[in-house]
Order: sequence, then structure tokens, then C-alpha cells
Amino acid sequence: MKITKITIENYRSVKHEVIVPSKFNIFVGQNNHGKTNIFEAVEWFFNGSKKDEPINDIRYGRTGKSEVFVEIEFSGALEGVEAMRNEGNKTKIRKLLDKFDTVAIRRTSNDPKTRIIILDGKQIEKNPAGFDNTLNDFLPKFEYVDTKKFYEELVKYGKNTPIGSMLSGVLEVLLQENDDYKEFREKFDELFGSEQSQIKAELDNLSGKVKIYLEKQFPECVKVEFTVRQPAFEELLKNFTTTIDDGVVTNADEKGDGMQRALMLAIIQTYADFRKENEDVGKSFLFFIDEAELHLHPTAQRSLKNALYELSLKGDQVFINTHSSVFVADEFEFQEIFKVEKVNKKTGAKPIKVKDKQTVVYELLGGSPSDLLLPKNFLIVEGRSEEAFLTGIVKRFYSSKPTIQIIFASGDINKQEKSMDAINTAYIPLGVRSSIYKERLVILCDKPKNEKKENDKKRFLSANKHLEVNGQYFELPLDALEKYYPKPWVKTDTEIKRLDKEMDGKMLLAKDVVSQNIKQDQFEKEMPILFQALMKCWEFAYK
Repeated sequence: MKITKITIENYRSVKHEVIVPSKFNIFVGQNNHGKTNIFEAVEWFFNGSKKDEPINDIRYGRTGKSEVFVEIEFSGALEGVEAMRNEGNKTKIRKLLDKFDTVAIRRTSNDPKTRIIILDGKQIEKNPAGFDNTLNDFLPKFEYVDTKKFYEELVKYGKNTPIGSMLSGVLEVLLQENDDYKEFREKFDELFGSEQSQIKAELDNLSGKVKIYLEKQFPECVKVEFTVRQPAFEELLKNFTTTIDDGVVTNADEKGDGMQRALMLAIIQTYADFRKENEDVGKSFLFFIDEAELHLHPTAQRSLKNALYELSLKGDQVFINTHSSVFVADEFEFQEIFKVEKVNKKTGAKPIKVKDKQTVVYELLGGSPSDLLLPKNFLIVEGRSEEAFLTGIVKRFYSSKPTIQIIFASGDINKQEKSMDAINTAYIPLGVRSSIYKERLVILCDKPKNEKKENDKKRFLSANKHLEVNGQYFELPLDALEKYYPKPWVKTDTEIKRLDKEMDGKMLLAKDVVSQNIKQDQFEKEMPILFQALMKCWEFAYK
């Protein structure tokens, strides 16, 4: 099941808004414009009002009698029915839907505890008894990560936490049949409960002394007994801890906010997979993540976006709330970007087209040309090795040169073209038709390895003739940076394949070995293409 339309009426700063989402959705805008209100409206639809929360607290204007409602339309309803595990609930929903594959459901302030079913534009007169629980069984699973949700709420063991559910579901069955666990239980009984146990004898001695003092106050007391009960399975799991090795092995709760936020989101994604494989087989999930960039470095933000996008391709639906330009820059299939803006105290969310992204990014970066002119220029390379090597070279030998940003495109000319297009699109200021970097950024490629890559290169250069005309395009004489290194670091195809099998082998060679040991004149004379590319990038850089 998927959300195909969200209608919000009179909820906080949202007077009236209709949102038509895709598989992967990004809501972007400045602070205090109502992005979180949109997400909380959806949460209200799924979970209802918080305990003791007056309806006026969420009503637009916080006063009056205007109806507050959130209506969500779902497609794939018949498939959703088949994913239900409770046969009684499945029968109720199947009978209700009849042949309709699209259903709209509304929660309203007029009766906030009961949601209304709408089929083919017509409201069902009366829900069956206990229907709200049936409805929860039918709807996609809603996972909302707001900025108030902390690490401990998700990763510490608890009856209803994701970690608790996963551990209980996976380990309990295994341990009950495990011979070592059975032996542990028997040994525990022997140690603490046997009449021959020294521990039990000492406990009985202590309890006898307590009884003497107690019966002076309550003569009717005839016995006090201290017993160590065998710990229940859940009690054992309360001692569960999470450690992370990111170069330094420590408990997860000692890591920084960025790592904890990333771990929290990773656990939620794993929890969704676990539930789909065990408790909620076949069900789809709805991920709503408020301020997804919170505590994350831009590189980690991009990685998170990619991971969540993969979830959306597997059948789940993702909604991201952000004011980070990183989540806007990359263009994906099935992605919809909504610009959230408050005008006259009313929040609206309008989809934006690719051509409008540069304006949105411009505003997110502060709306000032000084923000856009950092860095002075871009050098786009193929892979992480080139990026690591050249970054090290610039830091060692050319720190006085104009600041440039070296970025890698993860592979080939097609991805470099996308990176170039993203930069050009993102850096078109308001009122200017062309990018401020179009005739400045420099592209550095490996020599194409085969005919297909050669044809891709020719197509790319044909479509971007200014690159060759201006001298913005550079190409290595060999198909890998490792073959272009001077002695003693030059590598053969066989050695490169060996590096590929090692974790970050080529990147570590570039970053920690070659860039840190090569001499400046050796770099300039023996790796002239790279030096020329840097020189051109500085020449074209903003002064």
C-alpha cells in the first residue's frame, strides 16, 4: 500500500493543503515555516491526539470551532488486505473494500477517536465495532523519527523498543531450545536453590536474623525467607549493550550525536526489515524523518539519503523533512521535492521542478552570493582515489592557492556529468540564467577502458563543447590513477585487482602513502596531467 494523497485541514499552521507524494519525498524549507507540522499532522492521523492534549492546541489559530482533519488516500488496498495476518481483521476489511483498490481514511476533530472510511468518494455510514484496531492492522506501518526522539528510546532494551522487539523475537526461541541455556538454568537452580547450596545456607542465616528483629514488632511473623529467583529471559536482555568500532571501540552512548543519530536510523531500517520477515510479512512501511540532516556531516547526509532511497525502491515509502541542500541536490527517479513555505501565517507545500531547484538551494544556503562563491571552484574527478590523492597534494604543496572543492563522482563519465549538472544547476543565482561555475569547473577523467566508455566520453564532450574549447577537460593517458603513479608506487593490473579486494585499498594507497611521500617536483614533472588540471582549476577560480 502507498499513500497517494494527503489532505490537511486546519492543523496548526496548515490551513488547507493537498500533497500528492511519490515513493521518495523531500520536504524542504527554512526554519519555522511548518515542515514539522505537516509530519505531525500525519502522525495525528495514525496515532490520534496525545494524552490530555486539547484539540485547540492543534487547531489552526488555536481557537474557534473549525474542523481539524487529516485525510489520507491509499492505493494498493487489495494487496494490503492480503498482507494482513489476523484472519478476522482481514475478513472485515475485505468485506468493506469489496472491489475498490483505493481507499481514503480521515481523522477529524469532530470525533478524533474514530476514523472515517471513504470509498469512491462516499463515506461509509458506520464502522464496525472495534474497527480502529482492525484499521491499524490494515494500514502500512508508520515509523516517525522526530527531533525529540532520542537514541536511548530506540537502542536500549525495552519491551516496546525496536531493539527489544528484535532481540526477543530472534533470541527467545533460539535460547529456549539451546542446550547451553538449559544447562545454565539448571546450574542456577543448583547454585541458589539447592538445600546443599552454600549460598542458600548463608541467605537462610541472614533471613533468620532479620526474623528475630521483625517479630519483636510483629510477633505473628513466623518466617522470613530470602530467595534468588532465576532471571526471566527479559531480565537477561536488560543488560544488553551496543558497542561500535569506528577506530575506537566504545559503547554507542559514548559516541557523538552524529554517530548516535546514524545508528538510530540504521536500527529503525533493520527493524522494518525484521518485522517484514517475521511479524508483518508483506507489509509496506512509511518512514517519516524530521530534520534528517540532524548532527550529520554533509557526506553522511548524502549516504543517509541514498540508504533511504533504496528502501523506497524495495516497496516502502519515505518522507524526509530537511533544510539541508544536500538532500535536494541529487535527482532520483520516483523522487518528489516539496518546498514548504509559510505565507500570511499559512503553511503550504508545493512540488518543485528540476529547473527550480537552484532557487531553493540558493535560499537554503543563506540567499547570499558570498555563500555561493565558496569554494572558489570545483574539480570533478572519477573516484575516491583521485579525490584523496589530490586533496593531500593540495594540502601539502599548494595551500596558498585559491580554495577549490575536489569531489568524486563514483565511477565514470556519466556520473561525472551528473555531478557537473548538479553543480551548474545548484549554483544558478536568482536572476541569472547560467551557472556561475559552468565555465570554471574542471573535469579530470581516466582514459576510457573500452569502446562503450569511449563512446560515452564522446557523447559527453559533444553535448558540452565548452569544456574542450575552454580547456576545462583533462584526461589521464592511462585507464587508472594507480598506473599513472611514479615509481615506486606505480601498479600493474594484477596489483590493482589485489587492491580492489582490500577494503579501501586504492583509496588508502592514495591518501596515506603516495600523497604523503611524493615530492612536489616529482608530482609536477611525472604526473603533469594532474598538475595541469589543478593549475587550470586555480586559473578559473574566483579571486
